[in-house]
Amino acid sequence: MSTSPRPYLTPEQYLEIERKAEYKSEYYGGEMFAMSGARRAHNVISMNIGSGLHSQLRRRRCEVYQSDMRVRVNPTGLYTYPDVVVVCGEPQFADETMDNLVNPVVLVEVLSPSTEAYDRGRKFEHYRKIESLRQYILVASDRMSVELYTRQESGQWLLSSAAEPGQEMDLDSIDCRLRVEDIYEKVELEPVLRPNPRP
Repeated sequence: MSTSPRPYLTPEQYLEIERKAEYKSEYYGGEMFAMSGARRAHNVISMNIGSGLHSQLRRRRCEVYQSDMRVRVNPTGLYTYPDVVVVCGEPQFADETMDNLVNPVVLVEVLSPSTEAYDRGRKFEHYRKIESLRQYILVASDRMSVELYTRQESGQWLLSSAAEPGQEMDLDSIDCRLRVEDIYEKVELEPVLRPNPRP
């Protein structure tokens, strides 16, 4: 097993490699991290959210991107690919290539077993430093569970959640609503195991 350290990559070197690559990689702290492919439920949920937001925003000065839009977190240097990105007003990019968005208003991550801890923890730490970001949505892919974090005027983040058909998530930052059953349309979820009542 090799113990030699990985070579340090500058952001410019990362982008040169990434723009030619056949697969996506995130970047932070001089290292690239390859992203694995997503399962069916993950893809269906992402599309449901993206299309639902697009239909509500199509006549407004907002744009909805799927997972191919790279976001750069300027204060920390993270380059990443959220599952769904919403920007309103004029999109701002890191350079003239226009493939590194820096001013998202809403970010969505669909959780998988391999990424859930990161999406909830370190990645959210990065995202909270994006000045334009107002709401962050975490969506489970194995059960009905949607969590919405909303930035308050104080800078704190308020959590609201929904886990039942008929419930809605209110994205007041972009004046949109997402119904739980629409998010999970055509997604086959594992049945919820409930403890048997004692006799």
